[in-house]
Amino acid sequence: MFNLSTLFLIIIFTLAYIGKNQSIMIAVYILLGIQLLKLDEKLFPFIQQKGMTIGITIITISVLVPIATGEIGFKELVDSVKSYYGWIALGSGLFVAIVARGGLDLLTNDPHLTTALVMGTIIAVVFLQGVAVGPLIGAGIAYMIMRIVDFLFVN
Repeated sequence: MFNLSTLFLIIIFTLAYIGKNQSIMIAVYILLGIQLLKLDEKLFPFIQQKGMTIGITIITISVLVPIATGEIGFKELVDSVKSYYGWIALGSGLFVAIVARGGLDLLTNDPHLTTALVMGTIIAVVFLQGVAVGPLIGAGIAYMIMRIVDFLFVN
């Protein structure tokens, strides 16, 4: 049960505790529980393969709740695009979704970079009060910057 991955998770948990980040503490607690119950060989591959999709779906549900409750409707949509802030928000949503697509490609095709992305996310969440949606968008930004660097300096 106790190996280097467990030690690494305990270190991450400790950092999350110090930084008072409940999301990371819960995530580590669940992963350690899966290991302790010896369900890791069955569950970890599933979580690794489907976890991002499940997480994005849960976040999307959360964002859509105001529409489902009627708090946000067509009137609010029309009102939002009447201001330049609304257009900035619309453009930002488009940009982030496109950048995140590159992040999924990067995480799928270069999993060794996931370590650096995860550590960056953990550091930001624990010490800078960031939010742990960072790995996907972080991967997307990294992917975009890598393509720019390749274009400018490699070709």
